[in-house]
Amino acid sequence: MQTTTLYDQDFYGWTQRQVDLLRAGRWEELDIENLVEEIESLGRQERQELRNRLGILLGHLLKWHYQPEARTKSWAATIQEQRRRIQRHLRENPSLRPYLAEAIAIGYEDGLDLVNRETPLDPKQLPQACPFSEADIFEQPIDWPPPTA
Repeated sequence: MQTTTLYDQDFYGWTQRQVDLLRAGRWEELDIENLVEEIESLGRQERQELRNRLGILLGHLLKWHYQPEARTKSWAATIQEQRRRIQRHLRENPSLRPYLAEAIAIGYEDGLDLVNRETPLDPKQLPQACPFSEADIFEQPIDWPPPTA
């Protein structure tokens, strides 16, 4: 079966064939066109993961900031989890760091959508650009349980 046909009919089989060809140094048999496409796709997935996690984090930071009376342990846990996962993702993919500001801007739009879905807040009444600095996003303390007065 031709490599390109295998790509269309059995993606997993195609990946295993490409691995075998790479390990054997049989460069002329590689499906270069599809390999390039798949490698580019992997890079896009890493950027998408960063944006998705930032959307969740920023949505919860908005809820935390604009609905202090409704704060929950779950919100605090989500903020901590997303911070940790984003930091790990950036450590594992340091070349994403220059993309962080753009990813924050895109993620913020998704965060507004999350606020719209999960709260009575009107996202049009919230800042339309991310009001949080990078330090706010990743370092601002999120205390749970809240301090008692």
